[in-house]
Amino acid sequence: MQITDDLNRLLDIVPDEIRQPLEQHPQRNNLIEIVMDLGRRPEARFPSLAEPLSQTPVSKAHLNYCIERVGHFGGDNRAGIEQTLHRISALRNRSGEIIGLTLRVGRAVFGTIGIIRDLVETGQSILMLGRPGVGKTTALREIARVLADDLEKRVVIIDTSNEIAGDGDIPHPAIGRARRMQVSRPELQHQVMIEAVENHMPEVIVIDEIGTELEALAARTIAERGVQLVGTAHGNRLENLMKNPTLADLIGGIQAVTLGDDEARRRGSQKTVLERKSPPTFEIAVEMLERQRWAIHERVADSIDTLLRGREPNQQIRSVSDSGEVIIERESAAPPARFPGIAASSGPATVSPIRPVTPISGWRSAGKMVPMPAPSENFAAKSAPVSETRYFEQLLEESLSVEPVPKPGRFSHNVGPNGEDLPLHVYPYGIARHQLEQVISTLNLPVLLTKDIESADVVLALRSNVRNQSKLRHLAKTRQVPLHTIKAGTIPHVARALRRLLDMDDPGTPEVADLALFARSGSSDELEALEETRLAVEQIVIPKGQPVELLPRSPNVRKMQHELVEHYHLKSHSFGEEPNRRLRIYPA
Repeated sequence: MQITDDLNRLLDIVPDEIRQPLEQHPQRNNLIEIVMDLGRRPEARFPSLAEPLSQTPVSKAHLNYCIERVGHFGGDNRAGIEQTLHRISALRNRSGEIIGLTLRVGRAVFGTIGIIRDLVETGQSILMLGRPGVGKTTALREIARVLADDLEKRVVIIDTSNEIAGDGDIPHPAIGRARRMQVSRPELQHQVMIEAVENHMPEVIVIDEIGTELEALAARTIAERGVQLVGTAHGNRLENLMKNPTLADLIGGIQAVTLGDDEARRRGSQKTVLERKSPPTFEIAVEMLERQRWAIHERVADSIDTLLRGREPNQQIRSVSDSGEVIIERESAAPPARFPGIAASSGPATVSPIRPVTPISGWRSAGKMVPMPAPSENFAAKSAPVSETRYFEQLLEESLSVEPVPKPGRFSHNVGPNGEDLPLHVYPYGIARHQLEQVISTLNLPVLLTKDIESADVVLALRSNVRNQSKLRHLAKTRQVPLHTIKAGTIPHVARALRRLLDMDDPGTPEVADLALFARSGSSDELEALEETRLAVEQIVIPKGQPVELLPRSPNVRKMQHELVEHYHLKSHSFGEEPNRRLRIYPA
């Protein structure tokens, strides 16, 4: 990593009695800024401390000495030194006179974005967030240089305060071949952003400090024209932007939505909820926690949706080791304290090294599923759930990241088990038709539903209905149509009955569950909950004979989980109070 700061150019504009203590200072290379306030001692500020530079208070003569050697102060009370990256900011009194100066050291750091270079090369828009002084502008400058020089793209920098490319008409070499557009007044920044797109045909727009609603709107307009945006915004984390109505549009905007009764019950939520209004302007967000430790949201839309549901988003944590190697980790919320074998004092979050993969939101961001040990296990055995937890996280990661393979045709014959021609014509009685159609479609069964009992090959009815319907039994008998009854009209019972009618069902060996069969809407939350249930049954309950406690779910999702457990001929019970009510699966 190469650092260029031109520090001598900044020291040349301060009086001798302030400059001399800094010229031989042991932390000279770490200097952040020099503060000169009228009537107070001048200070040098470093990352960990602030030191006085003189015992003599700052006078107006000291301030005027500096002002004469810098450029013009703009509407944002900032000035610079030509062809350097230093920034001089002014404090004024009520009559407009300068009574204080902040001389900020500007450094060009080459190699600082190696930590996210793969994201920069994707061509997606990137939003940088972080507290003042964490290095947002430095990273922005380096990104502009890499895009212009290394990737040979047409890059235009909107330089409102001449902070990115330095003061003067000739931009600093740190931005490479990128072009720079200056802004005469800060309130016109949004107009210059649109002008850059219309007049100079850029592939990338780099903008520092998006802070007004007009600038956020201009950023969305630019992104919708197919231009890559790289910018910074006021805020430390995504949550700050969500709570800021001025800048919320950068992440898609937040709106209150009133749900219908059925949808509210399906979600297990209140009728009025917050939802994302539109696709975010920036696809990727980078939270600069420290100078060499950044949190990456590779899919801002997913992260915002997860936060609105009251959960922590699954994010990458990237840092740089002492040897310069980029370390990529995954941060997820800590498991709930109810899980055995995991200390409750382990902190609010856990970080585990992973390979760089696409983040998958869902149940893993809220905790982990573990088998429940028997009460008599010794201490060594009690540590097993932790390893089981990691094992399960790996299993679910792999199962959810694999693309589903289309099922081959299950039927190579056209004759049923009793010699009848397929498809099998079924006359349903007392069973929801849409559930039958869902089972037939999902399992690709050669079955047709008929409304005419005379054309049916078999009658499928609920056992409770048949007891009270002598007329149905009489019709089936006189027309010599077999009558098949099931205990309940749930999807597992219906699926098992149709398989048995087609001579496909082996009661002793349940087939691997098709999760789409049990999901109502096919949403990611439903499929992840069902995948959690499937793995619990197939990896712990059946082979190890241990009960497993799942994560809390909404009532509708728990119902789907119960049906899936029933498919495996196992028993499950819900327990706990809402919203922490959850399933416990028991071995046979």
